[in-house]
Amino acid sequence: MPEDNNFHHAKYSRSDPANRVTYLTLEPGAAPFSPAWKESLGVAGKTLHDSGVRLVLLLYGSYLGADLFGAGRLDAVGGLKRGYSRGIPGLESLLAMLRPGDYQKCREDETLTPPFANDEATKTRIDKCVKDHGNFSSEYQQGLQEALSSSTLTPITCVRHLWSSRHHHLGRMEGALYLFHELMRLQRELHLTQDHRILILAHGHAGQLTALLSNLLGPEESFVRGDLIEALGQFYGQSDSPPPALTHLQELDQFLATNQNQSFPALDVVTLGTAIRYGWNTSGIGKLLHLVNHRPLRSDGKRWLAKMDLPNIVMEMPAVMGGDYVQQLAVASTDAVPATPLQEEFNQTLQENLEPYDGFERWLECARRVTRCPNDGRCFLIDYQDAGEGSPAEHLYGHACYTQLSTLLFQTRQIAKAFYS
Repeated sequence: MPEDNNFHHAKYSRSDPANRVTYLTLEPGAAPFSPAWKESLGVAGKTLHDSGVRLVLLLYGSYLGADLFGAGRLDAVGGLKRGYSRGIPGLESLLAMLRPGDYQKCREDETLTPPFANDEATKTRIDKCVKDHGNFSSEYQQGLQEALSSSTLTPITCVRHLWSSRHHHLGRMEGALYLFHELMRLQRELHLTQDHRILILAHGHAGQLTALLSNLLGPEESFVRGDLIEALGQFYGQSDSPPPALTHLQELDQFLATNQNQSFPALDVVTLGTAIRYGWNTSGIGKLLHLVNHRPLRSDGKRWLAKMDLPNIVMEMPAVMGGDYVQQLAVASTDAVPATPLQEEFNQTLQENLEPYDGFERWLECARRVTRCPNDGRCFLIDYQDAGEGSPAEHLYGHACYTQLSTLLFQTRQIAKAFYS
């Protein structure tokens, strides 16, 4: 992608990423919270601090009550209802597996469903239900902050940002605007300048928010951005009472109009298992890295590609044989269905600008390209050593490993080495 991506969708390229990709295997290292664990993270923290990092933002959502794979959209645009699966063995079983299951419910608190509020009460309730399985827990955030800031000379603030988890274009755009609002607030609160850096670790679908934000913050002129801001303003203007997103939109418009990006900290982004959808505007952010749970299963030597053989993939998924299946399958044309007809109408408007793929057959086409590495930034394909372990509630089909305490040290060291060493 060119630096000025201008809201273009990522391409599903099967070509070798060459020197943009690195293949790794998880090395857990010291036990979480042990002296050796804290010491090793402290070394990484000094590396981050010396490079100007003063804030680490953990950006995440929750799969509880959500449409993790976006099967709702597949059903809405046809799916099995129109016979698209004829002649494709195993597709019915695959779609049944993609639909929300019992593992996405919290028996102790069945009211936990999107949209989620970014408040401590909601985060605490989610922590109790899923701990660190696909969730940046309070224990993860506190442990990371204390270890990174083990020296009083290297203080680094670590915060959690829970997005609404409304998995459609409108929900993600509003999530990107809210993320921008929070970054502005934290920048003022921590007195950050253009000499500092903010490191964003974005899990799963939350990584799409950073892609949108990079395009919204691009320094170049953009007619697409202007049209989107105008359309969003008109959409929110139809509401009886102005939603918070309208305030965030106006804040962004003012930020761009007054060139405040020149004095804003650089945003370094690491995505964790984010499916390939929107493209990044790399001139709108700092550094960009993608971590993906991946185990090569192909027999053709193309180890940078996932495997999409039906019906075998249905048998592989419960045992997480190939890595992160959410990252592989929640691609273009998947989504949750918006809650109201008005939201659906505007969501379609956004789709026309953001994603040139729609329909069940287009999803199947994109998924079968089995692309792991986005077009932008570096990519680490990592064997997280989680094959055959646990149930979907524990591994989320290979999508839960990134937020677990057992992988925190390894990931942080890899990020520090890739970005700041």
